[in-house]
Amino acid sequence: MPQKHHGHSVGFNLSVIALIVAAGALGLAYAIDAAGRAARHPGEAGSELVARTLGATPLTIPAAWLTGDDGQQGGFSKQVDLKLMLPLGPDAAPREIDVTLTQRSRVRPSASLLDGVYLHQFQPAQLSGPAGLIGKPLQATDGYEGETVWYDPLTSSPFVAKCQASVAEGVAGKCLRTVYLGSGLAAVYAFDDDVLSNWRKFDADLHPILDKIGAL
Repeated sequence: MPQKHHGHSVGFNLSVIALIVAAGALGLAYAIDAAGRAARHPGEAGSELVARTLGATPLTIPAAWLTGDDGQQGGFSKQVDLKLMLPLGPDAAPREIDVTLTQRSRVRPSASLLDGVYLHQFQPAQLSGPAGLIGKPLQATDGYEGETVWYDPLTSSPFVAKCQASVAEGVAGKCLRTVYLGSGLAAVYAFDDDVLSNWRKFDADLHPILDKIGAL
């Protein structure tokens, strides 16, 4: 009888240990998933929400995303500046994307500038770069020295970004891209030039965030 009782105790203890290990593994999985979500949308978890009105568009934004904010809840703004960290670098490396939201009347979209302005400043040379994009250096006049326009030539509403060459070794070049949003707002994006390698993912990653805060 003592041996039987001992065998039962061992079996029970092993079952308890297995349950603890399983629970720990499940907890780890949830922690990893939560960390992944936080990396995709930094500052959202546990962040205070801030109300802003841009033009006639109400926005609700995690406070940690805002830069240069005056802290006035619900106030009317000429522009709203955000800083986001997204996996848009080479091999999905995280990159800072600066986003300025403003009214459409204050800016022109990059796709419009392509035909209306940049085309007349193109140099004859064509640069190789990210797959699917054409790179055309701009003439060194009107403040365009050292700048290149990268664009998708195959669509009627192309991806277009104007990039400034790196000013020092080891420092990334900087790009600007402006788009109109469905809300009547515009977004001006500023980012490192190596983000261009993921240009097809750019809007797919940014649009859900802009939609969530009411800007899209």
